[in-house]
Amino acid sequence: MTLRSDAAALLDELVALRRDLHRIPEIGLHLPRTQERVLAALDGLGLETSLGKNLSSITAVLRGGRPGGTVLLRGDMDALPVTEAGGEEFTSTLDGAMHACGHDLHTAGLVGAARLLAARRDDLPGDVVFMFQPGEEGWDGAGHMIDEGVLTASGKHVDAAYGLHVSAASYAKGQFVARPGTLMAASGALAVRVQGDGGHGSSPHDARDPIPAACEMVTALQTMVTRTFDVFDPVVITVGSFHAGTRRNIIPDDAVFEATLRSFSPEVAARVGERAVQVCRGVAAAHGLDIEVAYEPEYPATVNDAEAYEFVADTVRDVFGEERFTEMADPITGSEDFSRVLERVPGAYLFLGACPTDPATAPDNHSPRARFDDSVLGDGAALLAELAVRRLGLLAGEPALAPGS
Repeated sequence: MTLRSDAAALLDELVALRRDLHRIPEIGLHLPRTQERVLAALDGLGLETSLGKNLSSITAVLRGGRPGGTVLLRGDMDALPVTEAGGEEFTSTLDGAMHACGHDLHTAGLVGAARLLAARRDDLPGDVVFMFQPGEEGWDGAGHMIDEGVLTASGKHVDAAYGLHVSAASYAKGQFVARPGTLMAASGALAVRVQGDGGHGSSPHDARDPIPAACEMVTALQTMVTRTFDVFDPVVITVGSFHAGTRRNIIPDDAVFEATLRSFSPEVAARVGERAVQVCRGVAAAHGLDIEVAYEPEYPATVNDAEAYEFVADTVRDVFGEERFTEMADPITGSEDFSRVLERVPGAYLFLGACPTDPATAPDNHSPRARFDDSVLGDGAALLAELAVRRLGLLAGEPALAPGS
């Protein structure tokens, strides 16, 4: 029996687990109900399991029957502060929380990989670390788990790491997609508070109006992108939150906005925040206003090791067929904290199409109407398990495996 056929036999169980998780979405670093259900799903597999100290993480180590290297497989578990509107019969039971990014599929898929590999433990030349991670959506859960020792959970540093992300749109169902080098952007957060003096809307000359200056900053940041940074090393700045005032005829004391900054190279990531702060300070000074401005780097770019990418691409083609793998032409501007693992460990990250309709028109990840076809769970679990089996074999100097073994 192959991993792929064994995964197909597990599909109903994995779908049931995914839908159970979908009903109870939890946000951030503390996911007690999710953690409880994952632990129950792993029970009986003979894994060495440890829980996070400062977050609801689960690190589970599978000891192979023979000595060898260590491979890490990761699945993130947290949801988003989104009210679900997709119409699933297993919809979220919690207002304002939804698995809108497919992390419920990631978690169920990693449980599936653990079951597949546990059944083959005696043949494994080395260990597998299963990284069940909270807090990917802006909480740096990967960073917390690294600080708590996930990369050395087996007793030695992991040799390779792999992760998989489902997509509600863009890619056809069942299609695996990745690229070598930079896959996803680095991210940072800009927070600005422009301080003026409020007054009557009919007499702006008697006040210090913060709104026009804050609006000018928003447009100046976009000009900064095209006039400071090379178009072939791109930057994306989006102001996603802007608040000021209470009524149309009142000049407020302050205006506040927040922006996300995305970039693709370490050089630009190091410069873009500093430059954005300078631009906002300059506009405030020109208007005679005070300003509080702070830039906080978040995640580095997600960069696939070239050799690891080729290994993943070859494995997909070998197990699922040439037509199931697509190499991306360009990186995407989303960010991902698995980048912290890939900074420290050779590895790769890839996408799996899970769109139940037309990927060109379907609502994408993070939409309240996002829907995911969980029939892809078997193939996702099988691929993660294949990557672990094959990489451990290569680390042990063993010959390449036959397709789907």
